[in-house]
Amino acid sequence: MSRLPTTRDIRGQLIFLGTGTSVGVPAIGCGCEVCTSTDPHNNRTRCSLVLGLEAGNLLIDTSPDLRTQLLREKIGIVQAVLYTHEHADHIFGLDDLRLMQFYLGGPVPLYCEQQVEDRIRKSFDYAFRDPSGLHRGAVPQLQMERIGLEPFKVLGTPVIPLRLEHGPHCQVLGFRFGDVAYCTDTNSIPVESMKKLRDLEVLILDCLRFNPHTTHFSLDEALAVAEELAPRRTLLTHLSHELDHAKVSAKLPAGVELAYDGLSVPLQ
Repeated sequence: MSRLPTTRDIRGQLIFLGTGTSVGVPAIGCGCEVCTSTDPHNNRTRCSLVLGLEAGNLLIDTSPDLRTQLLREKIGIVQAVLYTHEHADHIFGLDDLRLMQFYLGGPVPLYCEQQVEDRIRKSFDYAFRDPSGLHRGAVPQLQMERIGLEPFKVLGTPVIPLRLEHGPHCQVLGFRFGDVAYCTDTNSIPVESMKKLRDLEVLILDCLRFNPHTTHFSLDEALAVAEELAPRRTLLTHLSHELDHAKVSAKLPAGVELAYDGLSVPLQ
C-alpha cells in the first residue's frame, strides 16, 4: 500500500462531514417524508467536521460514519482529531483512523478532555494493549493530548474551548477558531461561553427538532441564541428527520441556514 495518500486539498475550508442526529437521517425503519426524501440535503450522516488548516487536516469527532464521510469528500489524511464529548455518535468511528498512522509515520494525536479519553480507552482497549507494536496496522496508533478550558493550539492553530451543557448531566466542549465557532450537542450555553461567542462570522449551532428536548436546542431555541449573538452567518447542525431541508430553509430568517453534509465554509 502506498504511504502517500490521495487527498483533496481543503486548506482554508471547513467541511461538514455529517450534520445528522445520533441515529442519522434517514433513520432505520422510518418511512416519514424526510427519511424517504430524494433531496440529498436530507441525507444526514452523524455529526462531524473537518478543517483544512495550513499544517494539516483537523477532524472534529470520529462519527460511526467516518469512513463513508472521508471517502465521499475525498479526504485521504487526517493529521489530528479534536473531540467535543464521549457519546457513541461522536467517537465510535475511531477505528477508521488506522490507515492514518502509516501516512503520518506515527500515532494520530487525539485532543480531548479526561472523560473522553476514559471512554476511548475503555471502548477501544485493544488499541492500548500492544506497546511493542507487533500488531501495528491491526489497531489504531493513538496519542492522547489532554485539553481543558484553557486556550491551546492544534496543528499550529489557536483554539478557544467553550463549555456547553448537553442536558443536566453531561458537559461537552464547543470550539472557536478565529471568527468561526462550533457548538453542537447542547441545550444551554453558560454565560462565560456566550461572551466568547461574540463577534463571529460563522456560528455552527445545535438544532435537533421543532419541540424542546432535554439535551438539544429546538429550532426556536437555536434561533434565539443566533439572534442574541448576531453572527454574520449561523449554520444549524445535528438535525433530526423532523426538519425537511427545503421546507425549513424557506422559513428561516436572513443569515440562518440548515447545514448539510458536504457543505464547505471558508475559514476566516
